[in-house]
Amino acid sequence: MPRNSRTLAWGAATAPSLDDIEALAEETYAKLPAEFRALCEGLIIQVVDFPDEETLEQMEASSEFDLLGLFHGRGLAQRGAADETGALPNMVWLYRRPLLDFWCEGEDTLGAVVAHVLVHEIGHHFGLSDEDMEAIEAGAE
Repeated sequence: MPRNSRTLAWGAATAPSLDDIEALAEETYAKLPAEFRALCEGLIIQVVDFPDEETLEQMEASSEFDLLGLFHGRGLAQRGAADETGALPNMVWLYRRPLLDFWCEGEDTLGAVVAHVLVHEIGHHFGLSDEDMEAIEAGAE
């Protein structure tokens, strides 16, 4: 069987690391319109391998692979005129192992998967529901 450069490249490849997923998220974030990024001031984006047990229970997940990402906080639309003192900053969590599992089963690039999940979770930061975002995506197709 002849060898080609693509086969050799995959033979030396390793799974994308937490830093690799974070770099893809940073690249996506940097491409967002400046007006959106301005509304994300103080938003923290965190990449970890899996959601913790408490999150899995709260989200009623049947497996640690069920969540690709999660927004935690209060959406901009739900905040009052004055932010609460001592309130934690809004956070977006990206879960590396579920993202990789989803990517391996699909046809999209890893960058596209990370971008989709990040933009979806930032949508929650803006106060959009899952239903709102599904309607927006359907209208864009």
